Amino acid sequence: MNNDFYCDEILSGKTNVKKVKETENVLAYYHTRPFYEVHIVAIPKKHISSFVDVNEEDSFVMNELISVIREVAVQITNEYGACKIITNLGSYQDTKHLHWHIVYGERIRK
Repeated sequence: MNNDFYCDEILSGKTNVKKVKETENVLAYYHTRPFYEVHIVAIPKKHISSFVDVNEEDSFVMNELISVIREVAVQITNEYGACKIITNLGSYQDTKHLHWHIVYGERIRK
């Protein structure tokens, strides 16, 4: 079973999202079911399963992804004074597509 919410729902357009930043290779958007007061997800448009699966040919996409994450983190930090950048690996990764969470505030659900 392919467990890739980001390719199947977000990048396909089946699930509409409020975009924060979009480039040729990266999309950052407000989480569809946020866990924090401010919860943004950043993903590469190219399918990369996990951070540990990044290879040399992905370096351009990764550089663009890190740049977008940084830009969003700066915006949140400027607005709220702080943020966290989180990624999950292995069994912590509920969807097998590299993604980063940029969050601020209290956890609003478990």
